[in-house]
Parts: sequence; C-alpha cells; structure tokens
Amino acid sequence: MEDYAWVIEYLPSGHSSQLRREPVVQLVGAKFFTILEATVKPEATISIGQKICVGKEGRSEVDRIKGRMKYVDMTNGAKEFLPNVLRKAVEEREKDFVDFVNRSKPISIRVHTLDLLPGIGKKNMEALVAEREKKPFESFVDLKARVPTLPDPVMIFVHRIISELEGNEKYYLFTKPPFEAFPTHNNYGGQGRRY
Repeated sequence: MEDYAWVIEYLPSGHSSQLRREPVVQLVGAKFFTILEATVKPEATISIGQKICVGKEGRSEVDRIKGRMKYVDMTNGAKEFLPNVLRKAVEEREKDFVDFVNRSKPISIRVHTLDLLPGIGKKNMEALVAEREKKPFESFVDLKARVPTLPDPVMIFVHRIISELEGNEKYYLFTKPPFEAFPTHNNYGGQGRRY
C-alpha cells in the first residue's frame, strides 16, 4: 500500500467519457511506483509533480482512491510527465537504489541482477561488482565517479521502472507486477517477487 504518491496528471473536470464529472488525479506511488487514479477534494490545490498523501490517514488533497491503473490506461500527459516525476522519486530515495547496487546478486550462472538494468552491459556490471567489493557505493555521484562509463545512474533506474510499469519485464525489481490477479512466474519461484 502506498502512503504517498506523485501527481502525474490532473483532470479538473474529470474524464470526458464519464457520466459523473469530478476532479481526478493520476498518480505514481512513492514506494512501489503503483499507478493510481483518485478523486480530488473540491478545496484541494493540485499541481503536476506534487507529492501528496494517499494513505488512509492524513489525506488533504485526495478524496478517494478509485483504483490501481495499468500503464496503457494512463493519459498521454501522464505518460509524458512520468519520467520527470520518477527522476524526483529516485533521487529522493537515492539510498535505497544505491543499496540495491551494493546488495544485488547473481540470478543464475550467466545473469546478474545488475544485468537487468538498462544501459549497464557486462563491462559496467563487472566494474560495479569489483568496485563495491573494495568499498560499498555511497551515492549516485560515487557510482558515476568509480565507474565512469556508467550512464546516468538515476535514469538507469527511471528507465527500468517505466519498463516494469509497461509490463515488459520478466522480473520485477522495483514495482509490483501489473495486476497481481495475473501472476508473473519467474525463476525465483515467486510471483513477480520484488528485490
């Protein structure tokens, strides 16, 4: 369950296709990157990119959570703004993502969890593993300084999260699998386990 989420779309008049027209926001959760749609309280001030409370207690902007959404059901505006918000979310949780790099392990003899991150490649993966054995990474700046051929670390995670939200991945590292009613089985024996 998400307690906070980032606004990626605000429809003050709701969806044009719905009979009941009420202000609606599309959101991406701050913890599991769950895509949600919610109605907005009449007195609320909403802006795209804003982080708001969506937990059961303390909501000041959200009236009710309408439900979880699939990536394909997001508005074009929400899809367009998603990378910007995810960049903020990843930067805010820098320690979690750096810890992921420090703790990740091989999946099989041929594949390491770091191989699943876009833009890493075999050489960067081997360099990351070698460097973290000397000393754990402390920040995104530290990652980039010690493995200079690495692409922007923040965007590596942003691209991976988007790919997971689109449902394009076999393994779910940072998000919940799309709609758990349709489980994603993987080699770990779990149903889209998170790592």
